[in-house]
Amino acid sequence: MTYIASDFREVRVKLPLSLRTRNAVGTIFGGSMYGAADPVFMIMLMRLLGSEFVVWDKSATIRFRKPGRTALFATFRIEDAELDAIRTATAHGEPVDRSYNVDLVDAEGAAHASVEKVIYIRRK
Repeated sequence: MTYIASDFREVRVKLPLSLRTRNAVGTIFGGSMYGAADPVFMIMLMRLLGSEFVVWDKSATIRFRKPGRTALFATFRIEDAELDAIRTATAHGEPVDRSYNVDLVDAEGAAHASVEKVIYIRRK
């Protein structure tokens, strides 16, 4: 993590190309790309919604667009309107699945991977 907003509405991640993230052909492992994005939306929602909600990762997909030959970056954001929509959808005790997308991009903004996370949310 390179940045976490004090209100948890924005998180930025940097995934460096290093010995720990490099695969046999010298690019960033797909698993490292996914790992950089995996827990972020769930953790943000847990913090933003508070202890009266159950928040779980439900599913994920990743689309590899091009090899990561340099550091990659991702910016995660959750807007107030999204939090309001979740509170409204779960007001009567029903669970809701919400989808969130993030791209891992290089310094020039070119997408190298796109991740979709589906998060299960319900009131306790």
